[in-house]
Amino acid sequence: MAKTNPGRFFEDYTLGETIQHAVPRTVSGGERALYHALYPARHALYSSDEFARASGLALSPIDDLAAFHLVFGKTVPDISLNALANLGYGEGRWRAPVYPGDTLSASSTVIGLKQNSNGKSGVVYVRTKGINQRGEVVIEYVRWVMVRKRDFDAPAPETVIPDLAPALAASDLILPEGLDFSTYDFALAGEPHRWGDYAIGEQIDHVDGVTVEEAEHMIATRLWQNTAKVHFDVGSRPDGRRLIYGGHVISMARALSFNGLANAQMVVGLNGGAHANPCYSGDTIKAWSEVIDKAETSAPGVGALRLRLVATKGGEPFTLRGEDGKYLPHVMLDLDYWALIPV
Repeated sequence: MAKTNPGRFFEDYTLGETIQHAVPRTVSGGERALYHALYPARHALYSSDEFARASGLALSPIDDLAAFHLVFGKTVPDISLNALANLGYGEGRWRAPVYPGDTLSASSTVIGLKQNSNGKSGVVYVRTKGINQRGEVVIEYVRWVMVRKRDFDAPAPETVIPDLAPALAASDLILPEGLDFSTYDFALAGEPHRWGDYAIGEQIDHVDGVTVEEAEHMIATRLWQNTAKVHFDVGSRPDGRRLIYGGHVISMARALSFNGLANAQMVVGLNGGAHANPCYSGDTIKAWSEVIDKAETSAPGVGALRLRLVATKGGEPFTLRGEDGKYLPHVMLDLDYWALIPV
């Protein structure tokens, strides 16, 4: 019997099966330090225990996207080791903050399968849950990924495409217990802009840019234990280039969004997302945002903004699709999420 794991191929997935991912990981302050080293992340709630306590939390959590990366990385050996591309996300919710000392594990359930017309690959839809040491779900999301077939002659499964909500309603969001922005310190946070200062339809150019290097990408994928071959092995793609992990682009764009959205402190919902075009070493990531919706919440002093976050490599800000409806070549990421902000 072979001792090594070549990863799953498209024909290895069964609708409805649940996969328990290895290996549980205990989070420490090291994840926060490395996250802030890799990305220009400056949101105050994730930088200061004192700021977090003043906002009603026990201490500063690790960044919501760091928690996402940790859980995502657990799934890679079973879901996307042989992926051609990670295609999209939906129905994502952060259900509880992750603190240093928490131990995270992950499981995924296959909720959809669709073989591509070329017969050489297919799309796998999974719902993933990240769970802490108390059995609490801290994050859940759906993602779909294009996976190679091992045997091109293997019969195609029945096509099942899950019916996903186009967006989470504000009432679907789960706010951290105790969160209170009623005495929020805008000076310490870095900007004066509050919930009422943003208008639906408003667009914000985040101005700054960061050029991606191979070294930081390799550190990031190793930190998150993302073993997808397209990120490591130049022989896994015909063009001989390593793809930059899409989550690296997400975190970089979110960090850049601090300039203009410094008070959009917590990410609590992921409505949808697409990696529109690949990112490679040497590309310079820039970002812009659009306010899609606003909502009040039940937490003291806390409002919610639904935001579109777009990461680009050149091109004019606020340009997204061409006349044919397809993403323009300079657009790398189109992410739709909910964030919490003081009113």
